[in-house]
Amino acid sequence: MNRATDSSRYMNTAAVAAASGYSVQQVRDLEAQGVIPAASRSANGYRRFSAAHVSALRAYRGLAEAVGPVAARKAMRDLRTVPAEQGAALICGFHARLNDERELALAARHALETIHSEATTEAEPVEGDSMTITELSQALGVRASTLRFWEEAGLVAPERVATRAGTARRYPLTAIREARITAALRAGGYRIPDVQTAITAVREFNEVSQTITALEARLANIARRTLALLRAGTLLAGIIDSSRDEGRGDLVEAGSA
Repeated sequence: MNRATDSSRYMNTAAVAAASGYSVQQVRDLEAQGVIPAASRSANGYRRFSAAHVSALRAYRGLAEAVGPVAARKAMRDLRTVPAEQGAALICGFHARLNDERELALAARHALETIHSEATTEAEPVEGDSMTITELSQALGVRASTLRFWEEAGLVAPERVATRAGTARRYPLTAIREARITAALRAGGYRIPDVQTAITAVREFNEVSQTITALEARLANIARRTLALLRAGTLLAGIIDSSRDEGRGDLVEAGSA
């Protein structure tokens, strides 16, 4: 191969940045972090990138959008070193986790919609509507210690009733509803501060539409991330395939973007 033809295979850092949508400094940083393979060097010391580097950068962009930059950086490094079947399993795992997030969010939304429907038809509470901590924990499928933790976090407000042994928690309809909302949101992946915000809204406005709206936004976010992972799929498959050929001493192009 003559020198002119050989040089045409390579791009400088600015060209890679323009082709990938990253800045020159970001390209250098991602190379240093191992997100893309190390560039070869020309006789004068300048970096020489190939189309495979552009493909890797575009794959990383989609993967980072789907699973976050920390997990994406590690995955990009792993995909070039692990056997192909492990690389494929790694990407399948990302799809599975996104699907799990979606299923949990759907379950949480269904629970909140059910609670919202019940709230519009509830009769005035009576004494028999309250529950003990044991009854409520069994009804929700959580431990009694979890209900106590939610109480400490201000998510559920049971009443105290006198007993022969002292006092005991009783959960009236309002507290039962708060516990059910908390259980639904926690199952949907919400952190305690997020649940506290939702419970505050329910207490102030006596409705759950705000939390249902938040779940709709979460489902839309999961859909966006899933599509990003799907778009990156062909490029990621190319990286997995190219890892088999590393012994040839040069990058095998991961496919056109």
